[in-house]
Amino acid sequence: MDTLTGKVAAITGAGSGIGRALAIDLARRGTSLALSDIDDRGLAETAATATRAGIEVTTRTLDVADASDMANWADETAAQHGRVNLVINNAGVALICDVASSSLDDIEWLMSINYWGVVYGTKAFLPHLAASGDGHIVNISSAFGLIAIPGQSAYNSAKFAVRGFTDCLRMELEIAGSPVSATTVHPGGVRTNIARNVRARGPASATADPDRFDKIARTTPERAAAVIVDAVLRDRARVLVGADAKAIDLLSRLPSGITRRLLVAGGKRQVQRSDARQTPSGHPLRSEETA
Repeated sequence: MDTLTGKVAAITGAGSGIGRALAIDLARRGTSLALSDIDDRGLAETAATATRAGIEVTTRTLDVADASDMANWADETAAQHGRVNLVINNAGVALICDVASSSLDDIEWLMSINYWGVVYGTKAFLPHLAASGDGHIVNISSAFGLIAIPGQSAYNSAKFAVRGFTDCLRMELEIAGSPVSATTVHPGGVRTNIARNVRARGPASATADPDRFDKIARTTPERAAAVIVDAVLRDRARVLVGADAKAIDLLSRLPSGITRRLLVAGGKRQVQRSDARQTPSGHPLRSEETA
């Protein structure tokens, strides 16, 4: 796909963050858009901004964890726009919790969105992408799809699964001589609302600090969107977004024993910092006591 002008792109999770930045970037390139999100207000705001570029925009309030809803949206998009050239499965949520403290409901909730939402979107749109004669699938994994992080077992599971699913899909498309290609995206810390909407449970919840995340997340959604769009135009199989993602990729290439020891040591330091914020009686300090 050497140009996106005049093409049609479908984006999940378009109501904020990377999804919104992608919509605006593509709109400026002359790409018509089919946008979805579970947040209808955020979705409407994204659509209003994208429409100013003079392109066609359709919207759908959508839960990506609903396979039939996703399939219906894919068919509607193809009917409304005449074709679909690009689908970006971007919608995602976060859960910080160690395995022992995790509930099955929490794990299933995250997997239904972060993994199954990607699978449903890929399966629903793939026939339409093939029919266009010039299609591309972008599935958003994470830097945590490259390396396992304590307290992120469910999130790691989903993002590793997205990586394996999409890498395999790309090879299968190449073997079949399909007009569709696929890219796996591994963002590092991107300044979105995901850290503020995270579910946190058990001891690992002490690491849920949105303000700290905002300080260390160096990549803007707009920069992430530009890198992703460039990857589509270059037909890259895999792309790392942000210097932190590149550092994590390098870390993942170290001998596994070294990586594990580094992560365990880091996890123990986090526990110690959390314990240091306890009163002598063992009760957490109130916010006014730490001001």
